[in-house]
Amino acid sequence: MSKVSVIGAGNVGATAAREISNDRKINEVVLLDIKEGVAEGKALDINQALILINNETKVIGVTNDYSVTANSDVVVITSGVPRKPGMTREELVGINSSIMESVIKGCDKYSPNAIYIVVSNPMDTMTYQVIKILEKLHEGELASEGFIDYNKRVIGMGGMLDSARFCYYISEALGIRDNKIEGFVVGGHGDTTMVPVMSNAFYGDKSIESLLSTEQQSQIIEKTMKGGATITSLLGTSAWYAPAIAIAALVHFIINDSNASVPCSVYREEYGVCIGSLIKVDSFGIKEINIENYLNSNELKAFLQSIESIKKVNEALPLCE
Repeated sequence: MSKVSVIGAGNVGATAAREISNDRKINEVVLLDIKEGVAEGKALDINQALILINNETKVIGVTNDYSVTANSDVVVITSGVPRKPGMTREELVGINSSIMESVIKGCDKYSPNAIYIVVSNPMDTMTYQVIKILEKLHEGELASEGFIDYNKRVIGMGGMLDSARFCYYISEALGIRDNKIEGFVVGGHGDTTMVPVMSNAFYGDKSIESLLSTEQQSQIIEKTMKGGATITSLLGTSAWYAPAIAIAALVHFIINDSNASVPCSVYREEYGVCIGSLIKVDSFGIKEINIENYLNSNELKAFLQSIESIKKVNEALPLCE
């Protein structure tokens, strides 16, 4: 049986904890927040809901006590300020980067072998920062035999959410709703940096490019790239249902040693940034990274431009000064 800790008990974190508890291989989910009583109250609510569906997973809420997260197999980081209407992900760097170091120090102290899933925005930059913080905490161990390669154990979730939105807008255009739609989004998890890969989107064995007009394809790409901002403008805060299910799906793939292929943000040594790519994951973390072979020339150009945009955002990180 496995243990998962979710740091941050806001809309995304609490909903993710509920969705993660559906996995019968997970016997304990810890929900941690800095605000007194919030995680405890939401955990109590979730546990009472689980009784109704005969689910024996235990959800524990705790206020800022990282010792309760000890021996977590996976740590999900949702803590930070959510994006507000009109706010770019870049504007979140200064706010959320200051939160990240204390979170990682607390988690790493009690779960040094955990796999991290980063959700906090700007997600690609925060994923990069988590890796750098972990490397700094263990810099004396990095040259030793058997050291942990944190590049393989820190994953940004954003591409799974963007891909879900991409597939949703394809389904709308086709007028259908089933699981035969396949499509993914790579690049940065941002309104101007993501790259919906239309050249490798399919409905069954038929390419989406053959089923929809160029104008329809362009509309889908535009809607996908504005997907988060659209919800933020309507709600006044970021989305949480789709992100939570994307988190739970990624946790499931890891815990169940699935070797699944998923679009997530990971460190790319050749580019020096974390950026959305296609990866394979199992219980040890990232097994394989590939994307460039799936992109046409225009998509590859957009992907490379996305890298440059992420580098500029990363410059604002304290660790990059």
